[in-house]
Amino acid sequence: MIWLLDFLFSPLPTPALIGLVVLGAAIFFWVTTRPKTISPPIDLNNQSIGIQGGARRSTFLPENELLAYYYEDAKTMYEAFQRGLHVSENGPFYIVQRMDREYLGSGLLFKGCKPSQDQVIGIFWIISEYACYTYSMVAVPLYDTLGPDAIVFIINKADISMVICDKPEKALILLENCEQGKIPDLKTIILMDLFEDELKDKGAKEGVEILSFQEAEPPKPEDLGVVCFTSGTTGDPKGAMLTHENVVANAAAFLKSTETTFDCKTSDISVSYLPLAHMFERVVQTIMYSSGARVGFFQGDIRLLTDDMKTLKPTVFPTVPRLLNRISDKIQSGAQNPLKRVLLNFALARKLDEVKKGILRNDSIWDKMIFKKVQETMGGQVRIMVTAAAPISPSVLTLLRGALGCQIFEAYGQTECAAGCTFTVPGDCTTGHVGAPLPCNIIKLEDVADMNYFSSNNEGEVCIKGSNVFKGYLKDPERTAEAIDKDGWLHTGDIGKWMPNGTLKIIDRKKNIFKLAQGEYIAPEKIENVYIRSTPVAQVFVHGESLKSSLVGIVVPDPEVLPKFAAKLGIKDLSEETYKNSCKCLSFYTQVKDIYIHPEMFTIEQGLLTPTLKAKRAELSKYFQTQLEALYANMQE
Repeated sequence: MIWLLDFLFSPLPTPALIGLVVLGAAIFFWVTTRPKTISPPIDLNNQSIGIQGGARRSTFLPENELLAYYYEDAKTMYEAFQRGLHVSENGPFYIVQRMDREYLGSGLLFKGCKPSQDQVIGIFWIISEYACYTYSMVAVPLYDTLGPDAIVFIINKADISMVICDKPEKALILLENCEQGKIPDLKTIILMDLFEDELKDKGAKEGVEILSFQEAEPPKPEDLGVVCFTSGTTGDPKGAMLTHENVVANAAAFLKSTETTFDCKTSDISVSYLPLAHMFERVVQTIMYSSGARVGFFQGDIRLLTDDMKTLKPTVFPTVPRLLNRISDKIQSGAQNPLKRVLLNFALARKLDEVKKGILRNDSIWDKMIFKKVQETMGGQVRIMVTAAAPISPSVLTLLRGALGCQIFEAYGQTECAAGCTFTVPGDCTTGHVGAPLPCNIIKLEDVADMNYFSSNNEGEVCIKGSNVFKGYLKDPERTAEAIDKDGWLHTGDIGKWMPNGTLKIIDRKKNIFKLAQGEYIAPEKIENVYIRSTPVAQVFVHGESLKSSLVGIVVPDPEVLPKFAAKLGIKDLSEETYKNSCKCLSFYTQVKDIYIHPEMFTIEQGLLTPTLKAKRAELSKYFQTQLEALYANMQE
């Protein structure tokens, strides 16, 4: 016992003391700098709860009461903006915005607009949207990418007499339509940019007043906030009537779902590049506004988005799969030799091991050596990304979660539910599903007997009910009755499947199916999602006819990836056969038998894509009618 006391209290040699100090410092450094893990806020094996009637709800709420707002003082879009103004203490972005929206809103009142639900204003610009909300008016987004015919349809359908736009060129298009007698009710155009007197004179000739941009009772949650015309993939646009509560509830559900891992701060920045009429973009902006955060707007050219992000350095990045596919392709195409490919795969494997443990970071040795360049193209500060509007490949999602070192969530929904109805959970690194129901809605699956989908098998049409579901289509009771049944369920037209862990997987589409001559039912979007996984394919359109027994397609190659892909395979002369043989995983009837290679991308401006980048199938069929007929003719020879 005495020898033990002598050992404990005897002075240690200097080297030993230095060693202990170094060891203690190393332990302290490791404890304070080790990567933090993300703990899932719920049980990932039970992400939703079954309720009466066969529907399922979010586990984030203890009771069946659905979420309508997150902040007590932000129950409308107007209140959300006011809250952001307060919590940011007149911080960046809000100083100019507050003045502009109040001046513009007051100007609308001065010009005879009524501060009520009966006053509908056509808008091209975000400040004009919040000017409308300030005085309880209804905003109807007009996006020029829809084309002049759609703008004419929307103005007449919504009885719009006043339009607010940014550039004189847009005003000139409106005046030309007035001159042709297409929009007789348009009386006033307010321009944000400077314009020549000639434009004012031209407007006067058509009886349209051209004005330059130089308190009423606030709206209530149940008041109509916005009429968002969905471009749709067929037919005329439909005006989805959304209340303030619809939009705020959707924003609140996101905040509730991520509150344990993402605290939206006044220093956060989101980049806005999706169309104003895209409800996904509007919900993101509502989240940012209500939290006092900032929103930066891109230059207007999607090709310069990388430059904008490098300047803006966003922390919040709403995106769509098409853009993520391009990022993924760039990462993989950067590994041009065997050594780089080995390094990339090894670094990615190490990063994905961390992701599975709940560790998301961009400061590891692999980030500095391999992934820093791609992270910097996005500004280098992104800490949360949300992808929506279309399905994303599981392999792409997995790769980007490792390479970008930030939280990447997938959401699913549509305009009619104010953007989202499901959302993946923080800490869940699995793929192949779109998450569990949001806290603002419940979801059930309804039988689709003719497609052999039954709710008893946990499959069927996705139906939504909740505080985010719209009130119907403007002046279109017939289509409203088709979308919302007598019990208040919104029918999406998508086919879903409940996974064992309570998440939803979208497996098919109810509407976009057709039958081939031999009686085989075809879901073209499902086939396109398979072909698009081929590295050299940028876009693909699969076409079939009821009098034909096989499918044909239009393929747009990726100009950046294609040459390297061809060289790797030793192909000097690319042909249609290269693409037809790019996928062997489809059954005989669902394989494309012949294709036409088109050199230019399908675009919104051509009228071939919706603003959410979905294919407009009827327009694509008309646009490529000659090529499609030639493909079938060649097959018969």
